[in-house]
Amino acid sequence: MAEAIITVILTQLAEITREKIRQKVRLVVGVTKDIEKLTSVLESIRSVLVDAEKRKVKDESVKLWLERLKDIAYDINGVLSEWLTAIRKLKTEGVEDSSLSKKKVCSFISLPCLGYRRVVLRRDIALKIKDINERLDIIATEKDRYSFNTSMESGDTGRLKTNSYIDVSEVRGRDVDKNTLVSKLLSESSQSHGFHVVSVIGMEGIGKTTIAQMVYNCASVEQDFEIRMWVCVSEPFDEVRVAKAIVEDLEGNAPHLCELETLLRRLRNAISGKKFLLVLDDVWTYDYRKWEQLFNSLKFGAAGSKILVTTRNERIAKMLRSSHVLHLEQLTDEDSWLLFSQTAFFERSKEDCEGLEGIGRKIADKCRGIPLNVKTIGTHMRFKNSLQDWQNVLNSEFWEFEGAEKVLFRPSMLSDFDFP
Repeated sequence: MAEAIITVILTQLAEITREKIRQKVRLVVGVTKDIEKLTSVLESIRSVLVDAEKRKVKDESVKLWLERLKDIAYDINGVLSEWLTAIRKLKTEGVEDSSLSKKKVCSFISLPCLGYRRVVLRRDIALKIKDINERLDIIATEKDRYSFNTSMESGDTGRLKTNSYIDVSEVRGRDVDKNTLVSKLLSESSQSHGFHVVSVIGMEGIGKTTIAQMVYNCASVEQDFEIRMWVCVSEPFDEVRVAKAIVEDLEGNAPHLCELETLLRRLRNAISGKKFLLVLDDVWTYDYRKWEQLFNSLKFGAAGSKILVTTRNERIAKMLRSSHVLHLEQLTDEDSWLLFSQTAFFERSKEDCEGLEGIGRKIADKCRGIPLNVKTIGTHMRFKNSLQDWQNVLNSEFWEFEGAEKVLFRPSMLSDFDFP
């Protein structure tokens, strides 16, 4: 259960940071650093949990370490849940007080009270965060004694390389998004040369790669562009690797070249005067200097060329000067159910499907419309045969954590649902 809780906590910390920036929430001196430290330590602990879970079976001391970690994780979750609730409440009260101020009704009473509550909240949270960091330091120190392997060392970097192929029959709820994106890619620009950038933005697991694959393989898109290229950018960003991947896609084989200049010359020659579609999937780098040389070479393509970018960060879409941005939203409840049922009920009898549908819909709803979560949990449930197994998952305490609805499930977390 440790990885699931820590993932929820990291999600909460990210949300608090966003709210702090958005609302210009001031913190007690030093708490910002405490939050950064808490995030860093939790990330380092999460990276060893796969190995720790394996070793606890034979090592009682590791099992006890995981139990202590879970205890403090529950406490952290409680503090952060309290903080998030208070931030949202103060935000609502702030809007109300602002409205009162505009009407000049009792604002001299309401605003000082609101300010006082904010000061008390900041001090209270500051003390709790400092105490948590002190306790977590002990857990982190003990972690180092075990010399755990990290997820990176065990080959699990957290990101899979993508490709352009997709079985469209398995996708649910994205027809409107697909049609919108296709129309933007096929629209002609007034430019006499060069390209336009179209970006798809959304949280992890929401289906950005899926929608890019759908439009990439759409018949009208295939007909409209002379050349289509697909590159999984991801991290760490490497200009030479990206340029080499584009040239390899164009020429059908990997060029034995290491110099960026040579690669970009090959790229310019290959696309010169031709209308192309280039998909840059999973972009993280927002330093335009790293893109500039590549993009200058891509300007040799014909008018109407497009670059389709998928990213989690709207800042990247702006940096790349996107002419259109599609914000990908969660699936509807019905589409989530359709995706869940086709996965969880694979090769089940009609009687089994009917008997599990009611509880299955409730489990699908808890995935909050995140397609990757729906498919991951659906695949997990495919191997759960009894109604009690399904009830255990539905009643898991994990769903009760604030922030759990935003967590992306990992295979190593799924055993946490098997409560007796």
